Amino acid sequence: MDIGAIVPSLSMISMANDDIATRVLSMGLDDMRDMGDGMRKMLEMSVTPHIGGNIDISV
Repeated sequence: MDIGAIVPSLSMISMANDDIATRVLSMGLDDMRDMGDGMRKMLEMSVTPHIGGNIDISV
């Protein structure tokens, strides 16, 4: 078995795993940022509860 040929392959696999882990973490960060924006919007709406609370209907 040629150890010299295996070592670069293992190094490339390790780099690929690092790239995948970085991408997954980046996707998680994007999702958390989106959820934070949604939470901010909900909190802004709760500060002005009178907006959209009443509907005047005449028939």
